[in-house]
Amino acid sequence: MSAQEKYVHSLKQIKDAEEKAQIEIENHSKQIAEEIKSFEINADKVIESADIEGKKLIETSIEQARKKAALEVERILEDARTKAKTISTKIDSQMISGIMDILLKSVE
Repeated sequence: MSAQEKYVHSLKQIKDAEEKAQIEIENHSKQIAEEIKSFEINADKVIESADIEGKKLIETSIEQARKKAALEVERILEDARTKAKTISTKIDSQMISGIMDILLKSVE
């Protein structure tokens, strides 16, 4: 084989290697693009799911807070009722004197 034929043969081998490398690069690029697209789809699904779960958690927390507040209000009202009854039924000596004075003045 002459030097020129060896040179042409070497060029063909280089060209074949370049074409194979280019095909591999294109295939790898396609694979990466598909993986990125799949990742984006999965990320969107995870974000959507997290958003739904977050909203449910907020609703649950609000409902629990409402129930707790309602119980606290009921407890405060019951305490106020009890205190009101206790205050209205307590009669001290000063109050008795005042009532007696009013009654005695009415009799005079």
